[in-house]
Amino acid sequence: MAGSVVPVSKVPSRNYGCINYCISEYCTYRLQPLQFQRKYLQQSLHGKLNFTKRLLNGPLICCDKLRPVAALESNAPDPIQQGSENLRGGKNFKEWNSLSAKFAGASNIPFLLLQLPQIILNARNLLAGNKTALFAVPWLGMFTGLLGNLSLLSYFIKKRETEVVVVQTLGVVSIYIVITQLAMAGAMPLPHYIVTSTVVFSGLILNFMNYFYLLNPGIWRLWEDFITIAGLSALPQVMWSTFLPYVPNTILPGLLAFVIAVMTVLMARMRKLSDRGIKFVGSISGWTATLLFMWMPVAQAWTNLRNPENIRGLSSVSMLLAMVGNGLMIPRALFIRDLMWFTGSSWASVFYGWGNLLCLYYFQCISREFFGAATIGLVAWIGMTLWKDTQVYGYTSPLTSLKELVFGH
Repeated sequence: MAGSVVPVSKVPSRNYGCINYCISEYCTYRLQPLQFQRKYLQQSLHGKLNFTKRLLNGPLICCDKLRPVAALESNAPDPIQQGSENLRGGKNFKEWNSLSAKFAGASNIPFLLLQLPQIILNARNLLAGNKTALFAVPWLGMFTGLLGNLSLLSYFIKKRETEVVVVQTLGVVSIYIVITQLAMAGAMPLPHYIVTSTVVFSGLILNFMNYFYLLNPGIWRLWEDFITIAGLSALPQVMWSTFLPYVPNTILPGLLAFVIAVMTVLMARMRKLSDRGIKFVGSISGWTATLLFMWMPVAQAWTNLRNPENIRGLSSVSMLLAMVGNGLMIPRALFIRDLMWFTGSSWASVFYGWGNLLCLYYFQCISREFFGAATIGLVAWIGMTLWKDTQVYGYTSPLTSLKELVFGH
């Protein structure tokens, strides 16, 4: 969140003729593009926006104090855009702000390399008429990943984290290409593909309209409700399906979660929940997407446990790219005190990337030198991240940074 929220009843107001407006509306104007500021101010002064619309659809009412983002506020805008020159680190703070954003942007490279081989292989099989080979790629798993990427894209669009927006957009596009190839081979039912295509194109259009302030806030709230319900419904179903055939093959977990998600969203919209509850509901879509990705190493570990001989089918290069790609986003997530992002990136880097490399090393699929270099690199990167964050914030211990990350002030 850009700043601490001020109760409306305590916000002093001023009277310009017959127009009343909250002074605090203007404290976030500097976070908006200049054209947006002028247009919004002109509409307010000419009475085109009444008080209720300006309160609900306008910028957040806030004050200037910069504070870390607490766990339940992970869906708030990036606080780093405000007053960084007043923080203890000074010039170092600004430099690390820029550098950590570049690290996050650089994660595009390993993530692109992660999907590209599968896209090329699928294209070759299609051109050779070998459509059966594409049935080895589970379309349901790809769809789950696509839904997760779309949810995280919406999350980072709101935070205006441009570099990560590019990463998530690339993830959506690359997975959609694979899904299109599966549909061409008949490995994905056509009706499911049509629905998926509609969701993807609608999601991309809505996200980028919102990024450039071209979208009605009411429409954006409907989209957020959709991805919240979809993500919350998919998560328990995916978790349940992992343990088949040891559990019954049923859609009951997803169905129950769907009912709970719909009721929760409706209660939040009707303001039947506390302010803290409404804030939590607003963060659900990002957390469910993160948990979907976090479940991937759990599912992979379960598969390795059940079929140890299949671990040789894992690509050590792919696991290394997953470790590096997610690891590059850890400094930025810690720097802006985003608990959800930090949790997802750290988990994927350590448990999915490095964890699978550990399995490959245990079963003697990779050399000691390869595993040792990957381990030393990961430990050094995490250590450097903690040290640098502690330095730029002017703390004496990295535990202070981690405490702020989890609890805020």
